[in-house]
This record gives sequence, structure tokens and C-alpha cells, in this order.
Amino acid sequence: MAFKKDSKSKRDDAISVALDSATEATPLLVSPVAVASGSGTPSAGNGESSEESLPKLQIFLLCYARLVEPIAFFSIFPYINNMVQKNGNLKEEDVGFYAGMIESFFSLTQMVVMMFWGRAADRCGRRPVLVSSLLGVAISVSLFGLAQSIWQMIALRCIAGAFAGTVVTIRTMIAEHSTPRNQAHAFSWFAFAGNVGMFLGPLVGGALEDPAHQYPWAFGGVPFFEKYPYALPSIVAGCIGLSAMAICALFIKETLKSRNTQGANSSGGEAGTTTKPAPPSTLELIKSRGVGMVLYIYGHSMILGYAYTTVIPVFWYTSVKLGGLGFVPSEISFCMGLTGLSQAVWLLFAFPALQRRYGTNGVIRGCGIAYPFFIGAMPFLNLILYQGTPVSHTAFLILLFTLLTIGLGVSMAFTAALLALTDVSPSPETLGTLNAIALTIASGLRSFSPMLFNSLFALSAKYQLLWGYFIWFIVVILASAFTVATRYLPAASEKTHDPPAGQAEDNN
Repeated sequence: MAFKKDSKSKRDDAISVALDSATEATPLLVSPVAVASGSGTPSAGNGESSEESLPKLQIFLLCYARLVEPIAFFSIFPYINNMVQKNGNLKEEDVGFYAGMIESFFSLTQMVVMMFWGRAADRCGRRPVLVSSLLGVAISVSLFGLAQSIWQMIALRCIAGAFAGTVVTIRTMIAEHSTPRNQAHAFSWFAFAGNVGMFLGPLVGGALEDPAHQYPWAFGGVPFFEKYPYALPSIVAGCIGLSAMAICALFIKETLKSRNTQGANSSGGEAGTTTKPAPPSTLELIKSRGVGMVLYIYGHSMILGYAYTTVIPVFWYTSVKLGGLGFVPSEISFCMGLTGLSQAVWLLFAFPALQRRYGTNGVIRGCGIAYPFFIGAMPFLNLILYQGTPVSHTAFLILLFTLLTIGLGVSMAFTAALLALTDVSPSPETLGTLNAIALTIASGLRSFSPMLFNSLFALSAKYQLLWGYFIWFIVVILASAFTVATRYLPAASEKTHDPPAGQAEDNN
């Protein structure tokens, strides 16, 4: 694939800088292709191996730090309703409103401060922002279990949301540790770490809440845990954040500094003697070539993801006659486990190979084509199960298994959108700000999506709108619009392969 001269030069500079900084003092994960060919770390620009090496230790540590935000967000889910009712002396019917408000404030606060952290990461460096964010999240999460009123709970969740620099900085640093050839592997591990955090968070909260009654042999009669039944899961979640903060402070390499220094040296001057141009404003960045469209694709993929993850547990639980599947808790747990396993397989094994073969845009467009069919199959699960015959039950199991394994390949759209954002960034120095814009969009969508889509599902089931399938009709429309939008992805987000050796010179 041929690129224009200016974009190719920018890409080649970024590749050489990333390779130089990665090989200074960090262990490298050598690709299987390189090992098979008898080569070690490939040389940049030679086109001799299919993939440059990743700094294994740095990516692993960043992925560990990635666990903190989803654990902090999801760990309170198992006990938030009980805690709200206890602290507010509320009636049962009022609990849902306040619990939802607390979670909405977390995401809304993230949305407000995300740009600040992105700008800070671009100006002050990645590691200081990451370390300070992890410290703030760890402290606020640890104190959450000690809250004795609803307003204290809201305040502490807002503080946790205010330290939202973790994800934006980690995403930026992983992008700077990778190249267009190996970034699919790097971001697949980033996405996998986020899914692991989403899985561990509820486990921490559910297993450790109210330990005095859950584990009386160990915590019974301890005054602290009798008075603060939700302190233990909060403290454990906070300690995970503190451990990540200490690891990042000690072992994480600063990626922005190495890039600026390399850029100064390559221009013939001494490090620190060049004057960096003023960073573009947020509006100027959004108006940059291809950025606005990729941001839209990213936001559209996120709203589809939120819609599915919000509705699907309620859909599994709701009775067949109301448009659901009528699953018992054990069946729901099995489906959730299969979902997590399937997404992990797609992300870790299928996505890197597909991205190398078809490019980032190709993966997004493929997911866009599949999405309406994936969502549109949900009503058929209910319709088949509603027949109540042995044949229909067998057909139901086959379709369900297919959707929860093959169908979940559409989840690659989220990771591919991250790669597109990285590639479309006008320069490495604006990558933190661009990631902040994207996460601001995601936080805003997450603040209202659960309430919106759960309400639509409730209306569909209660009033049997379109035989109870109205919610899926709405989401299929959203998915179809996503399919159309992917056709307009810019070429700037397609930096997936270097040109073959010999062709690079021709393109110059």
C-alpha cells in the first residue's frame, strides 16, 4: 500500500523512535516470525519480518495498571444497592435512583476532567500523570467503603472519577511503545486487561462485602467491620491501585520524553535546545485530517457496546413470554463466562492476524457488516425458544452458542477503533489529547446509556412494543448506521503495513 510522502515520513520517524526507545533498557518480546527466520529484533524499515518486537515488560506493567479503573468502577456493583439503602434509610423503590445517580456522577466527572489529563500528559509527561492518577484513584476508592451518607458516597465517587488520567495515559503509552506493525498485538492486550478488570471488580466486591457476616469465623466480632461492612472490598481495590502506582513509579519508562529527545537529536541539534510548536487547540485537533470521522466511529462503536452490555443481562433474565430468555442465575453466569472467554480469544488470537491481513479499516468495516446481523439475531432467540418443542430447543442452543462465540467477533470493532485513533493522530505530541477527547466521549455516553437502554427494554417488555422486540429494533438501526459510517473511514487510519522492501524508495 502506498502512502503520501508526508504521512509516510511521519510514520517512519515514529517507528524508528519507538524502536530506539524500546531497545534501550527494556526486554523485548520477539515475534514468532522473527524467531522462525533466525532473526532477533528486526531492523526498522527493512521489511524483513512481519512484526517488530514489543517491549514485553513495559506492556505487561501498563496492562496491570489498566486493571485499576475497571476494578474501581465495577467493584461496588454487588453491594451498592444495599449500601445506598443503609446509608440513606431509603425505601426499596428509591434505591435504584440513587445508585444510578452515584454511578452517573462517576462517569460525568470523568467526562469533565478527561481533557485536562490528556493535555497534562502531552505537556508534563506520561508517567507523572499516570502515577498521580493511580494514587488519587487508590485513595478515593479505599475511602468509599467508609462513607456513612449518600452525599459522602457521591463525593468520593466524584473524586475517583476526577482522577481519570489512568486510561488515557495508558492508551497513549501503549501506542508509543508500538509501531503500525505490532500495535494490534499491543492493543489486544490492552483491551484484554480491561475485560479482566471488569471481571475481577464484581468478584472483589461480592466476595469481600460485609465480611463480618460472610466470614464470621475470620471477621466476626471485629468492631471495624461491623461498623463499616463495605470497607474491606474498597480497601482491597485501593491496594490494587496503590500497587500499580508503585510499580509505575519504579519501572515504567517515560515515552514522551524519549520521543522529544530523539526528535531533537535527529534534527541535528542538542536535546532540549529545540522549541516545540504550540500544541493545537481541541477544535483544531478535531478538524485535522480524518480525526473527526474516526472519533465518530469510535463513539458509535462505544454506544453499541454499551447498549449490548446493558440490555443483554436483563434480556437473559426476563421471562420468555415478555421477550427474554428466562435464564436462571447459573445460566446467566455461564453465558457471561462464555462471553468473556470468546472476547479474549478474538482479541488475543484472531484480531492481530485479521488486522495484519485486512488492515484496521478492514476489520472495522467487517465488524460493521456483521453488527446488524448479530443484534438482529437476538429476537430470534426468544422466538425460537417460545415454540417450546425439542427441535426448537436444540435450534435455540445452536444459535445461542454461535452468537456467544463467533458472533462476539464484532467486539473487535472497539480495539480496531483505538488503533485508528492512534494512526490518525497528527503527531505523537497530540496523541494524549486525542485519546482524552475519545475517552471524554466514552464517559459521556456511559453516563446515560444504562438508564436509556434499560428503560427502552422495560418499555418493550411491559407494553409488548413490536411483540417485545422494540429495543432490538432500535439497536439494529444503530448498528446499521454504524455499518454505513464505516464506509467513510479515512485512509489516514489505515497505517497497518510498511511497504515492501524496495517499494519504499519508489514512494519517496
